[in-house]
Amino acid sequence: METPHVSNRLVRLFTRYSRGYVRRHFHGVRLLKSHQLVADFRRLPAVVYLNHASWWDPLICLLLAAEYFPNRTSFAPIDAAALQKYRFLAKLGFFGIDPNSARGAATFLRTAGNILESPGRMVWVTPQGRFSDVRARPVTFRGGLAALAGRVGPTVFLPMAIEYTFWEERFPEVLVAFGTPLFSQQHQNSCGVTDWNAALEGTLQDAQDALAVASQRRDPEEWEVLSRGASGTTAVYDLWRQARAAIRREGFNAEHSTL
Repeated sequence: METPHVSNRLVRLFTRYSRGYVRRHFHGVRLLKSHQLVADFRRLPAVVYLNHASWWDPLICLLLAAEYFPNRTSFAPIDAAALQKYRFLAKLGFFGIDPNSARGAATFLRTAGNILESPGRMVWVTPQGRFSDVRARPVTFRGGLAALAGRVGPTVFLPMAIEYTFWEERFPEVLVAFGTPLFSQQHQNSCGVTDWNAALEGTLQDAQDALAVASQRRDPEEWEVLSRGASGTTAVYDLWRQARAAIRREGFNAEHSTL
């Protein structure tokens, strides 16, 4: 399979739409400050691998790609049947695979390998291969990502934990934490597929554990707010609160909490 031809214009338009869509459905998108991006890998192609928590994952990844990797072209595998149904997704960087066959695995390795020959490109993957609860342990992957890590040239593999949770607002929070990156050139001659798989699973599980603990603390000082979205309770109640604030000559804030 050839590398998809990405339409930068369509990516920008869809990113703009997705940003507004996410703001309407979430109170905020937050990055754990203690797990921000610290490694400089601008000269390397990259693979971001994350737990598959929700239907929302691709849209959140799109926003994070625009925020942290604006000069890279992003790609992601998708079920070939879905791509056949929604062909425009190819112009956003999606490439089709059969997730349940050896042929699909070969297509993933070949296409992702071709993509990662350029330092200006990156691949986003959910190696669990299915929706999984964010607290499920141990974190386990299918073998495709480890096989890819063992055969590509110098590449960074960046774990990213994500979860969706309710705090004190009617709308949920999107919480994100980056983990410790792995560099293929450091392990190329010492790691087999089994070793790679264990290392990849372990780094993502560590990031998920840190994210889970911080999520439970609900300390606003621990988070960088990447997007502030919907707030308030119900339209009627918010209207009453707004009227009361006006009578008292007080400022009105629709948010239920200070988070």
